[in-house]
Amino acid sequence: MEGSHLADHLELSLPCFDALLNSKAPQVTGVRVQLEMHSLWQQFDQLGTEMIVTKAGSLSVCAYHVFRRMFPTFQVRISGMDPVDEYVLLMDFIPVDDKRYRYAFHSSSWLVAGRADVAAPSRMHFHPDSPARGAQWMKQTVSFDSLKLTNNLLDDNGHMILNSMHRYQPRFHVVYVDPTPNSHLNARRNFSSFSFPETRFMAVTAYQNHRITQLKIASNPFAKGFRTTDSQNWAGSGTPKLLPVKCPSGDNRERLSTKEKWGSKEPRVLVAGSLVPYSESRAEMVAVIKLAEAVMLGLLSLLLEPREDAAGWMEEEEAVRAE
Repeated sequence: MEGSHLADHLELSLPCFDALLNSKAPQVTGVRVQLEMHSLWQQFDQLGTEMIVTKAGSLSVCAYHVFRRMFPTFQVRISGMDPVDEYVLLMDFIPVDDKRYRYAFHSSSWLVAGRADVAAPSRMHFHPDSPARGAQWMKQTVSFDSLKLTNNLLDDNGHMILNSMHRYQPRFHVVYVDPTPNSHLNARRNFSSFSFPETRFMAVTAYQNHRITQLKIASNPFAKGFRTTDSQNWAGSGTPKLLPVKCPSGDNRERLSTKEKWGSKEPRVLVAGSLVPYSESRAEMVAVIKLAEAVMLGLLSLLLEPREDAAGWMEEEEAVRAE
């Protein structure tokens, strides 16, 4: 599916909009962009995509809430570039509307909660490989996996700042690097913008819709520890089966006997001043006891050191006074 072209918002206010739109540089007029993982984006869009945006340092149930990457990752395939010319690729995010939302759990839906908060500082995210020749961009999938989101208005790391509980539309821009003098005068002609409605999302500090959480666990390769290894159980339905956690009981653990490990001559260990037959449980107990003793001795030495220093200082003070 190809993205729809977006004209610069400044151009929309100009009376000669059609003329400007048709006067794009030939290096960008033929550019076409196709969204990768389109079917996955559609699955999320049907549920109402949510993306985590948090300040650094707060703790989540599953992970530290630092600057969060998008999932699904924004990936595209590009065609129609001039192979020898250089291009810069970048992204930004624009509000879908002027509303703030809240999630109604009883109805599993988003409701308007009021007018939008003050817009966060507008930023652009440049693809780290920019600038590069068109041939390089077109030969492989272009991934914005390094793009990170935050709701920290004071962020100084260059991450994308978004307001939580607001809806956003990602935009993708292709900018032709014009080598001619005074190329800035033709800046309007040297870019094309693309958007994909299925990539819209709600910025949240924690997932609200449990179905979004399940779908992310099912489809995110970094969340494989939370799902079963058999993807056929959930691939068609879009609903994962969480991996049950089972701990083997002591009776079910397969252990080698001491004779199988050591032969007919059983080893012995020193416990309370006596040699007794070795067993794994007894050896583990001895190791724990020794570790606890070492810790207690270490703590005791730390507690006694300042007291000895204080006593020595008092003795020196008494000697000075006696003189």
